[in-house]
Amino acid sequence: MTTLDSLRNRLIDQILTTKNEKLLKAIEDILQSTSTSNNSDLEHSDFWTTLSEEEKEDILKGIKEADNGDVVDYNEFISKHK
Repeated sequence: MTTLDSLRNRLIDQILTTKNEKLLKAIEDILQSTSTSNNSDLEHSDFWTTLSEEEKEDILKGIKEADNGDVVDYNEFISKHK
């Protein structure tokens, strides 16, 4: 199995198990925006223009928090929520 196939299968598994409708809609929007462009390769499409202002603000806020070191280690977070 190629790396691409492996990635695709992991994403499919995550999509099938999520109950987060907002996340699924965002994934759908990204996929639709890439399939309607001339080049369907995600790295060449500008999905930013398809995001709502709220989504853009959330992303920028997250980047700012990360830049300021306001982050939590993934494993530490998960261990507290098991």
